[in-house]
Amino acid sequence: MRRHSIIFWTVMVLAAAGLVNTLLSNWISFVIPAALIILVFVLYKYPPKRFRRGPKIKPSARTAAKMAASQRRPSSASRSAGDGKRKHYPFQVIDGQKGKNDGDVPKFH
Repeated sequence: MRRHSIIFWTVMVLAAAGLVNTLLSNWISFVIPAALIILVFVLYKYPPKRFRRGPKIKPSARTAAKMAASQRRPSSASRSAGDGKRKHYPFQVIDGQKGKNDGDVPKFH
C-alpha cells in the first residue's frame, strides 16, 4: 500500500511541476479556459433574474386547500394511529395445481 502512495504523490508532484512550467511559458492558454469555466459556474449558480424559474400558474383554491390539508396532517402519523384504512387491491392469490408438498426440499439446503 505504501508503494502505491509513493507512486501517486510522485505523479502529483510531476504534474504540478509541468502545470507550473506551462503556466509560466504560455499562461494565456490557461487563462481563457479558466475564465470560461468560472463564468459558466457563476451563471449556473446565480442565474439572471429573467432565467430563474418560478411558479407559472397560480394553483386553484381547491388545490391550495388540499396542499394545506396534507401539510397539516402527515400521512405517516395517521397510519400509525390506526385510523388509516388498508388499501384493497384487485389481486388475489390463487393456489397452484401442484399442491403443497413439504417433502420436496431441495438437496442444496
